Amino acid sequence: MMVSTKGRYALRVMIDLAENFGNGYVPMKEIAERQNISLKYLERILPVLTRNKLIEGVQGKGGGYRLTAAPERYRVGDILRLTEGDLAPVACLSCDADACARAAGCKTLPMWAEFHRLTNAYFDGILLSDFVKSGESKYSELSP
Repeated sequence: MMVSTKGRYALRVMIDLAENFGNGYVPMKEIAERQNISLKYLERILPVLTRNKLIEGVQGKGGGYRLTAAPERYRVGDILRLTEGDLAPVACLSCDADACARAAGCKTLPMWAEFHRLTNAYFDGILLSDFVKSGESKYSELSP
């Protein structure tokens, strides 16, 4: 499973907005500069987040974007599933997959199903607030 640029950037945007939670609307240009994401790419990501009511936006002077709820209400898994469509490691476990004719006798299906369960449980156990608590993420020491 590989998370796309869209998923990674959406998560960076959401963390940026979580870091600015309670400070009003954050202009798209500021997010783009801080996160080193082009405005053109942000224009593709922000509508998805807005349509799904994770964020809200206001145009004009003093406008920008902000979270619709507190950072502890957002699970990383929900953000990734929204932008990636699914976190399934194999096609037969995908949400919209047709029933696999080999499923009953597939020796690897239980392994993939457990991996899928673990992946979702892992990402659902991480909240946006985990990245902004005390100004330091518990994940920052895990950088490659």
